[in-house]
Amino acid sequence: MIFTLYSKMCSERQRLEQEITSLQNRIRELPDGKLICIRNGDYVKWLRSDGHTSTYIPRKSRKLAEQLAVKKYLSLQADDLLHEQKAIDFYLRHHTADSRALQLLSDNSGYSELLSPFFAPSSRELQDWMNSPYEHNENYPEQLIHKTGSGILVRSKSEAIIAMLLHVHKVPFRYECALQLGDVTIFPDFTIRHPQTGQIFYWEHFGMMDNPTYQRKTFSKLQLYTANEIYPSLQLLTTYETKDQPLDSSIVETMIKHYFL
Repeated sequence: MIFTLYSKMCSERQRLEQEITSLQNRIRELPDGKLICIRNGDYVKWLRSDGHTSTYIPRKSRKLAEQLAVKKYLSLQADDLLHEQKAIDFYLRHHTADSRALQLLSDNSGYSELLSPFFAPSSRELQDWMNSPYEHNENYPEQLIHKTGSGILVRSKSEAIIAMLLHVHKVPFRYECALQLGDVTIFPDFTIRHPQTGQIFYWEHFGMMDNPTYQRKTFSKLQLYTANEIYPSLQLLTTYETKDQPLDSSIVETMIKHYFL
């Protein structure tokens, strides 16, 4: 989807910038001037130009000609990459961050309800599982303020992104469904069934990782999962964010495609 393409373009621009900088540093280490090669039959004459005048490079100074030839090659490489970077900049300037298709699911015009059968899991059993009653987290109901395309309310914009992308990819899930781990009951953000195999996964989004108290609670929760043989990157999916580094939608989509599609 559009998020993945946008993220790839941003990453590619960063890679190009690093490569251009590296090439420019190598070019600065080479001798001043530009090489001009003039062929006359089987003979090639080397000239060194400063932009105004050209001086002859004798055969005994072949090393200088080689260095200027390398400089020419690296300069053309850098120009090619700069051209690619400008093309990406053009795309990023005209990119629309908000998908109009997803906006249709999140507005109040009634489309999301009409489209719900289109986004239903292909398996009837998984549809029944997703829509059947289950024990919810009843703590802090006033925090459930973000409506998703599937019609449920979640606690944060980041959880809304995850719920939306699970929904549009027809991945069945329950939000904050009770899970008994030993003598402790927790409520994972998302309990997910694989749309083909039915295998259960859990997804926890940790949204305040720059808060020390929240960090400790996060690590304790991960330890609880692990102690009950639910392991990160196997049955447990995790995403993280801080105030300065919000959740990237493209990461969510990449994870969904990797684990479920």
